[in-house]
Amino acid sequence: MTPAPRRPFCSDVSRADDEPLEATASIVDRWLLIEYRGLWAHDAVDRSTLSQEVKRAVVAWRNAAPRSRVLFVRRPERRGAPGLVVFRADTPEHGGALRCLELERHDDLVGIDLDRDGDELDHPLLLVCTHGKHDPCCARFGRPLYEALGEALDEDWVWQSSHLGGDRFAANLVALPTGLYFGRVEPSESWTVLDELLAGRIPLERYRGRSCHPFPVQAAERAVRETTGLAGVDDLELVTARTEEDGRWRVRFARRGSAAQWETLVERRHGPLTHLTCSSEALRHPRHYVAGSPPARVA
Repeated sequence: MTPAPRRPFCSDVSRADDEPLEATASIVDRWLLIEYRGLWAHDAVDRSTLSQEVKRAVVAWRNAAPRSRVLFVRRPERRGAPGLVVFRADTPEHGGALRCLELERHDDLVGIDLDRDGDELDHPLLLVCTHGKHDPCCARFGRPLYEALGEALDEDWVWQSSHLGGDRFAANLVALPTGLYFGRVEPSESWTVLDELLAGRIPLERYRGRSCHPFPVQAAERAVRETTGLAGVDDLELVTARTEEDGRWRVRFARRGSAAQWETLVERRHGPLTHLTCSSEALRHPRHYVAGSPPARVA
């Protein structure tokens, strides 16, 4: 009996369909990153060997505020290192914060103040999703990108991460504490992306959006940046975002520190039927958020 042909990788289909990257960043305000060197199951935290007490503490932190995410991180180079590290990040539009806690064991997560304990970091963190048990595309594309970034960055600046969201856009890269998401980043592009990020600019070609913004706002931000050429991370600030009677979103951004403002209308469209991940069984229409016309200057 001839075996059924293997389904194409979801990332290959997405690339072939030229699916847009913009307005696809996961919406997250608070991050808890736990170094975990064991195997990552499909549901990494829930299926881990962490004690039930630790899991309850982590879930309590996650449930204490909306738009919170818990991830596992690792660096293979630290496999035999003593102790472990935990990072806490807040990623608002401006004034993000990043802290690091050094612990002897995971059980030390119980009873500490995850929002206050730890030392502030004076450098960014870059997360590369390599969570192959969640989706093979993440390991297939994420690991080469992690290795390329590791050659270019100081030790402990780049970490492998569990599921960041958007498997079909692998390799996925997130910068903290800015909350910038990038997709389809090739190892050969790592130096260019790093140069822009370290200079405080956003390389738009691979930009998926910013985690502090809802999807329609992500689409509007991208459109304003493309129209104005304002690529600095802190060049823009959201003024208003509201829903119109026809279901579209009217979004206005201002140039930070200036009276200049731009407004655009964003609509939701459905992409062609596809498998959103390699493991999904049902075909679905991906949701795309698109600025219907170039942003108009209103001030």
